[in-house]
Amino acid sequence: MAPKNNKGGDKKGKGKDAADGGDNKKGLKPATSINVRHILCEKFSKKEEALEKLRGGAKFDDVAREFSEDKARQGGSLGWKVRGSLDASFEKAAYELEPSTTGNPKYADVKTGFGYHIIMVEGRK
Repeated sequence: MAPKNNKGGDKKGKGKDAADGGDNKKGLKPATSINVRHILCEKFSKKEEALEKLRGGAKFDDVAREFSEDKARQGGSLGWKVRGSLDASFEKAAYELEPSTTGNPKYADVKTGFGYHIIMVEGRK
């Protein structure tokens, strides 16, 4: 039962400001950079296999080491990335994710020109 006139200053962040860059969809504060990990798979079937492992409770970084075809082999870590430095569809999905841990990841999957990505965010600032 949140009030409809949300001033944007509460910690829950359920309001939607025009200045939030569109990423307040899930109650997130606007961010200019994210600490992101991903699993990159060339084939849809391999991405689905990786998703099954994650759904089964596997740690994100372990699945990344096993399945990712990216050069970022350190558990899929891409490090801190600023807005505008990533593929547009990858970035849109990543900035909509809440931060989580590799042991209990909140993730999204997206297709780009590079292949199929499973993305998780560890931090926002």
